[in-house]
Amino acid sequence: MTSLVAGTVLPFLPASSEMAMAGLIAAGSGVPALLVAAAIVGNFTGASLNYLIGRNIARYCGRSWFPISPDALQRTTEWFRHYGVWLLLMCWLPMAGDAITVVAGLLRADLRVFLLLTAGGKAFGHVAVASGVSWIA
Repeated sequence: MTSLVAGTVLPFLPASSEMAMAGLIAAGSGVPALLVAAAIVGNFTGASLNYLIGRNIARYCGRSWFPISPDALQRTTEWFRHYGVWLLLMCWLPMAGDAITVVAGLLRADLRVFLLLTAGGKAFGHVAVASGVSWIA
């Protein structure tokens, strides 16, 4: 659940899904591979919700309650237009990754490409954190 919420644009602690997963792995609570898989699935689902939000609320950009500031949205849109859908591989980055997935929806990126690159990006981020925790512990 932490990974799902952290994967969306909802206000939440940055990188909280990674922190929760790393804490559970470090504490020896659960099977590390299953913890990583659950974190990836939850975070990927949250990112997919961001895409759907982006596709459906473009008309609300700039309103005070919109979860991404106009400046952050503009910068991310420029990056997305410059680097293309490959920027989705960076969706594992805290906070910026959420903006990238919303912008992908706003700009109506191909859903199949979005799903593939986002899954790869989320998997990379969580496996890297889990590997680091396992290496340190």
